[in-house]
Order: sequence, then structure tokens, then C-alpha cells
Amino acid sequence: MSLSDPQSPLAELVAIMARLRDPETGCEWDRAQSFETIAPYTIEEAYEVADAIARGDMAALEDELGDLQFQVVYHARMAEEAGAFAIDDVIKSICDKMIRRHPHIFGEAGASPGWEAIKAAERETHEDSSALAGIALALPALKRAEKIQRRAARVGFDWPDAMGPRQKIDEELEEIAQARNDEERGAEIGDLLFTVVNYARHLGVDPETALREANARFERRFRKVESLTDKPLKVMTLEELEALWQRAKKEAGSSSS
Repeated sequence: MSLSDPQSPLAELVAIMARLRDPETGCEWDRAQSFETIAPYTIEEAYEVADAIARGDMAALEDELGDLQFQVVYHARMAEEAGAFAIDDVIKSICDKMIRRHPHIFGEAGASPGWEAIKAAERETHEDSSALAGIALALPALKRAEKIQRRAARVGFDWPDAMGPRQKIDEELEEIAQARNDEERGAEIGDLLFTVVNYARHLGVDPETALREANARFERRFRKVESLTDKPLKVMTLEELEALWQRAKKEAGSSSS
């Protein structure tokens, strides 16, 4: 079933979006939106997809993927109204890109030069030919740091092993201690976080996933701490809080901090 088929689910969604944005009979809220106002929702929906995957919830994943698809249709509709492109162009563009980047599958080539090599060749045709070109500014900071580092590493700008960034962490901690004001401390903490991402990359750990899981562990344990006492946490001593924290960790069946 093709997109042009009025019975296809995607065609129906496109038609729904067109009605929502109709300048005369559409939804007042939807008509008022722009790329800039919708972009945060697009990012949020992508995170909700990731959350459903992390929870192994297939029903939620189906729902969240629908919400994310709606975001694509929304942006495409606004672009069509501006005379830039339409949803058909978006889909054709990604089809062409996937075929171009897999010549060993869709072409006559026996072996592919590699996904990243093909992407690098594509970047050379753009005005910005830097190895760092095209890394989205809207990416989460940890993920963007990792992508920047991976791009730099492909052209040889990298530590030979994990010991380099590990030692750099100690250097950055010392520079934080020596910072003279809030501005310097902020800059040095940023450098520390960037270096921690580099260390994680060298150890084969995805920093975004690691921090997301750490957030989840802390939340579970903190909620457990709250359930273990009738006293307000803010009136408890540090020793009492630590005792509750260790108990929460033990009852959660984990020895990690």
C-alpha cells in the first residue's frame, strides 16, 4: 500500500494533519505552531520512544512510535505550507539515502566502503567540510559530546587508550579546585564532563545510557529511602540518611553505589 493510496494509514495521518492546520477550519492551537515551537515536542517524543524500549513495553512503544511519526508529519506539513518540501519528499529522501549508503545491498558493489566512509564523502559535498559537520546542536549534551569525540577520533585526534582520558579526569578535577570564580568553575566542570564521556567511550560504555540508568537507580533507591521512614528527610542527620541509603541498596539487591 503506497503513501498515495488514500487507504494507507500514513496517508490518513497526513490528511488529519492537513485538516488540523487548515487556515479556516483547523485547530487554533495547531495552526499557531511553527518549527521552533514543535521541535521540543519532537525531542520529547523521541525520548519517550527510548523509555518504552528501556522498559520493554511493546504496547507503549507502538503508541510512542505513532506519536513520533506524527511529529514527522507535522514538520513536513509546515514545510509544505512554506513551499519547501512535503512528506513524499521526506520519505523519498531517506529511501535514496539508505540505498546510497548500502551499495553492497542495493548496488553492484561487492563490498561497501563503510557507512561512516560514505557519510564522510557526503559531508565533503557540503559547504561545511569539517569532520564535525552536521552534528545536531539539539542532541543531548552527553550524546553530542560522544559524537564529537568519535568524529575527531576518525581523523586521528584521539587518545591511544583509556589511560589518556582517565588521567585527564584527575587534571580536570584539580583545575576545578583551582578555579577562581563561578565562570571558571563552570567551564572546568564542563571540561570534566566532556572528559568523562571520552573515558566512557574508550571503555565501550554509552554515557547517555549509563547516566539514564544511574538516574533510574537513584530514583528507585531514593523512593525506597522515603518509604523506610516516617520522618521528613530534611530533619534527619547525614548518618541516618546514609544508613537508610545503604538499607535501600541492600533491599534492592544491588551492591553498586
